[in-house]
Amino acid sequence: MTPPSTAPRPAARVEGVAVDKGLRTGALGLVSSIVLGVSSTAPAYALAATLGFVVIAVGVQAPAIMLLAFVPMWLIAVAYSELNKREPDCGTTFTWAARAFGPRTGWMGGWGIIAADVIVMANLAQVAGSYGYRLLGLDSLAESTLWTTVAGVGWIALMTWICYRGIEPTARVQIVLLAVEVVVLVAFASYALVKVYGGTAPEGSLTPSLSWLWPSGLSWTALTEATLLAIFIYWGWDSAVAVNEETANPTRSPGRAAIVSTVLLVGIYTVVSVATVAFAGVGTEGIGLGNEANAEDVFNALGAAVFGDDLFGHVFEALLIISVLTSSAACTQTTILPTARGSLSMAAYGALPRSFARIHPRHLTPTVSTIWMGAVSIAFYVGLTLVSENVLIDSITATGMLIAFYYGLTGFACAWEFRRSLRGPRDVLMRFLLPLLGGLLMLVVFVLACVEYADPGYGETVINGVGGVFVIGIGALLLGLVLMVVYSRVAPAFFRGETMLRGTGDLLLTADARTVALPDSHEATVIAPDRSNLPPGREPWDPRA
Repeated sequence: MTPPSTAPRPAARVEGVAVDKGLRTGALGLVSSIVLGVSSTAPAYALAATLGFVVIAVGVQAPAIMLLAFVPMWLIAVAYSELNKREPDCGTTFTWAARAFGPRTGWMGGWGIIAADVIVMANLAQVAGSYGYRLLGLDSLAESTLWTTVAGVGWIALMTWICYRGIEPTARVQIVLLAVEVVVLVAFASYALVKVYGGTAPEGSLTPSLSWLWPSGLSWTALTEATLLAIFIYWGWDSAVAVNEETANPTRSPGRAAIVSTVLLVGIYTVVSVATVAFAGVGTEGIGLGNEANAEDVFNALGAAVFGDDLFGHVFEALLIISVLTSSAACTQTTILPTARGSLSMAAYGALPRSFARIHPRHLTPTVSTIWMGAVSIAFYVGLTLVSENVLIDSITATGMLIAFYYGLTGFACAWEFRRSLRGPRDVLMRFLLPLLGGLLMLVVFVLACVEYADPGYGETVINGVGGVFVIGIGALLLGLVLMVVYSRVAPAFFRGETMLRGTGDLLLTADARTVALPDSHEATVIAPDRSNLPPGREPWDPRA
């Protein structure tokens, strides 16, 4: 293989074949892809930082919220899987939305991924830096904004370097980090439940009940607030699909890894949340999860009580700190991966400057894209820290809007892309109905987030009488819109729909008056080599002719 140096290869779409961008093909298997998908969500950190707030909103029914939030995520994972079978492109939402709805919509989908990932990197780096100091017993440094920022920048730089070195070292690091994380979470849940059923749990503990798994009797406000929080902690499994061009069996393994990742996550989240609620209870005093003082880090509040004061307990308490540290560090690494590959794909199709498509001749990784991701993340993190920690906190919350935007767009893209090639009940369900439902649910989440976050009483900042979280989320999307308009003037070929067809060997479906398309769309249905999806009475055409 001769990787490209500066200019991307011509774009093409062939059923089940990716455009060769020079990445290392076949480097990952199914297990490695699942590891990337699960570790990208940072389950230990996500639970530590979110579970307390969910309990404050809905009490003992926090596990039900974990199950409820799983539903739209699984539906969108199905959409990713089906679209990946058609076109395993590392641009994922960018490429698929551009095919389905047009280049401008696709560009905004790609921007949604980039913006969300850059914003969340600041929080992940901050947590990794703080927990690194706590692990060493340097609590004063962990409380210092300056030294936490210094350590966070170091973590981003380290993980950027590992991603630059190659996909295989990245996967090996992820396997180790995730193994530590899962072992400690299992130990935490086991210890807690043994003490609950053994009668040695502290005062306020509760016996688990099946009613905790069903969200009945909750107010709409509480249900909405808790679900928005829980949606965020599932985010990240799509990293398994973003490395599709580097995966063995690229049309099947990445999609399967995405779906398996969401199922594993719902299992982890449900079991750990049940164990935590049962052990600590939902009281507002002491270690109770209703105590707002515990909400920002429930594991730090409960670790000593769960594991005990003996040597073995102290070891596991330290491992609990390590698990949150490794969780945030692993997620930092796996957040760089999809963003770098997304911008690589955008550059390959002419939607970003061509330099972003450069591939390292030996490591076969995106060079400019990876370095830029690390550099921009550091600049954003340091910049917002200097401006205000409150703005930084609200920026991280605002990523929920960006997640709902690009996940929902992917669900709609799947339903639209396959609408004219449904050849049986399985296709109708998996390629149309489930992705469409996932898209609609994400649209609902987006609207609810806008309403919730626009409330000036929500979050840490208010801008002109509007909640700062809403302003930051919508502002990020509007910034992307402005950048898209500017770049469409600088390099118009992609936005004219030219670069995704140039050089293609595909046969396309001829257009006629019955074809329904969106105003920005330059779509053309690709006819499979065996013409199995060619509608009766229609003829394909060759765009090269």
